[in-house]
Amino acid sequence: MLFYTFTTKQFTSKLIPCKSFSNFTINRLFSALSNPSDTDHEPETDYAIPTPLKLPNSNPKLVSLKAEMGLSVSDNSIKVAPKPKLGSCGTEMEIPISDNSIKVAPLPKFNSCGTEEEVPTSDNSFKVSPKPKLGSCEAEMVVPISDKLFNEAPKLGSFKLGDSTFYSLIEKYANSGDFRSLEMVFDRMKCEKRVFIEKSFILVFRAYGKARLPEKAVELFERMVDEFECKRTVKSFNSVLNVIVQTGLYRRALDFYADVVNNRNIMPNVLSFNLVIKTMCKLRMVDRAMEVFREMPIWKCEPDVYTYCTLMDGLCKDDRIDEAVILLDEMQIEGCFPVPVTFNVLINGLCREGDLARAAKLVDNMFLKGCVPNEVTYNTLIHGLCLKGKLEKAVSLLDRMVSNKYVPTDVTYGTIINGFVKQGRATDGVQILLAMQEKGHLANEYVYSALVSGLFKEGKPEEALKIWIEMIEKGVKPNTVAYSAFIDGLCREGRPDEAKEILSEMIKMGCTPNAYSYCSLMKGYFKTGDSNKAILIWKDMATSGITCNEICYSVLIHGLCQDGKLEEAMMMWKHMLGKGLVPDAVAYSSMIHGLCNAGSVDQGLRLFNEMLCRGSDFQPDVIAYNIVLNALCKVDRISLAIDLLNTMLDRGCDPDTITCNIFLKTLNEKANPSQDGEDFLDKLVLQLYRRQRIVGASRIIEVMLQKFLYPKLSTWEMIIRELCKPKKWMRFLFNLD
Repeated sequence: MLFYTFTTKQFTSKLIPCKSFSNFTINRLFSALSNPSDTDHEPETDYAIPTPLKLPNSNPKLVSLKAEMGLSVSDNSIKVAPKPKLGSCGTEMEIPISDNSIKVAPLPKFNSCGTEEEVPTSDNSFKVSPKPKLGSCEAEMVVPISDKLFNEAPKLGSFKLGDSTFYSLIEKYANSGDFRSLEMVFDRMKCEKRVFIEKSFILVFRAYGKARLPEKAVELFERMVDEFECKRTVKSFNSVLNVIVQTGLYRRALDFYADVVNNRNIMPNVLSFNLVIKTMCKLRMVDRAMEVFREMPIWKCEPDVYTYCTLMDGLCKDDRIDEAVILLDEMQIEGCFPVPVTFNVLINGLCREGDLARAAKLVDNMFLKGCVPNEVTYNTLIHGLCLKGKLEKAVSLLDRMVSNKYVPTDVTYGTIINGFVKQGRATDGVQILLAMQEKGHLANEYVYSALVSGLFKEGKPEEALKIWIEMIEKGVKPNTVAYSAFIDGLCREGRPDEAKEILSEMIKMGCTPNAYSYCSLMKGYFKTGDSNKAILIWKDMATSGITCNEICYSVLIHGLCQDGKLEEAMMMWKHMLGKGLVPDAVAYSSMIHGLCNAGSVDQGLRLFNEMLCRGSDFQPDVIAYNIVLNALCKVDRISLAIDLLNTMLDRGCDPDTITCNIFLKTLNEKANPSQDGEDFLDKLVLQLYRRQRIVGASRIIEVMLQKFLYPKLSTWEMIIRELCKPKKWMRFLFNLD
């Protein structure tokens, strides 16, 4: 900290360093100037304010010198300036009693060469010069004030720059992500042979993490010892490892860990192991994570609660919930007490499996261990109940959550509303919305879009429109999901022109439509029989830059085939294959149906065989089988149809009512059938029985009874015996297959 003394006789400024302040005070000044937010803090050490000195009327320079040396004088006209505050440009001022015309002298300016500038003598009233801003580019200063002090400090000669000042600069530049300035500070420290401390590098590592530059962090970690002569410890190692993990480069994180531990003589600690176990669980290497967990005592590291939670979460996501629960017991035996997060991880895993009974027992265990369920616990249980369709219990748990003084979040309400919509009970979801609003919660666009979609699917377009208007009135801006749900609902109601207007409004509002929006509009026009407009929508989609995916092509092919435009459908099929897209089951079924209806049964059969040769995701369902079976029976190729039926059974696809009707109709129309319909269906029941598909066999018997056809007594006996086995009769009655 410096005092400046100005003479009023010659109007020139002279800089005099105050030697009574320590290096620590000087460093704190640099730190304050580098971080303006810290300038209001007082210094940690209390310094006594010098006693005012009485000086004689004499030469101002001599007076100043005597004051600096501590000599006693006898004049009351001049007093020593009070101690300036940190961050201020304090000066020592000589204020004559008899003359009020002279004002405070300005802080001396420095030009670009670091020399003092004289104050012009023509101006008798001195003005205080403004404090330059950090980073400003004024004519006389091209560097921030903190850098200026660095440059001027060696000329003052009264103190030595401390490393804490550099740390403040590094902290400032790291927080702002100014990596270029950080390199300049590091270069200056090397030139001045400053000591580098590890915590400075950790600041930079964190900055690289925020900027998602993990390789830069690794590069700086490698430079620490050779270039900056700074010893690396497990702290800097963990900092870099965490940066890599947070960026999602999990393989790179494992390589970095192995390299440092094996070659850099750094012993990992608990945090290191937690990061490695987390990384392995992300890579679904849960077994390897368990091995690392078991190796921790060898490294003299005891697992903490976060180690157990991370490993439990990995086991639950790998569908190994039983092992995760066992780990909870082991954790308590080892003296590591669980926290609410521990139980929440296991409860979430059990709810995703649908094992709500065990989840409830775990909540009871949670109370016994002194862990009170929190919002996450309740939300997890409510979500699990909604997945199982137990919405009434979910609502009851919501009431219990409120009674326990926990505030449900938008996610809690949204989960229950979405559960009602999925069960076809959108009206009940609206009631939950009203209750949500009474509690002061505002639903987001996803909740509104779910309700709009659900109400349209339930055939309640007017209520859906009311919900849409309410969303707009409450200031909730629709997103792409909400607009797409509204467009799809209007198209379901056969109002594609109105849906197109909504699409135009969506674009005007700056919301970009997705492929689903255009697909819904195309389906709407196909539904009204206007295939030409559907093609125009597809072209608009292409010009808008929206990529046409497999679903879009499936909609086009299905609509064109239904409209009898097989050639256009074939063109779309070839266009899709030319783009390298693989047709889905809907596209295959639509093309097969179109070809068979057009009399091209062999082409349809070839396409069907191609579908059979694809992976499990493209296996034909009962609808596709029925299309081909019906086409073969129409052209009197019964034996081939029966072979295809056997293939259908072998591939695990059970016949339905339509399958039975196809063969019954064909056998009844033949003049001399090889067997009647009753005998045919009875044998079909036996085939399903031999494959232990009792539910499918029971459904065929149900079809036979509806047609007044009766299976043989032996067939009856076998099916009834199977159905009377424990639990199978319930599966049959409630269709729980």
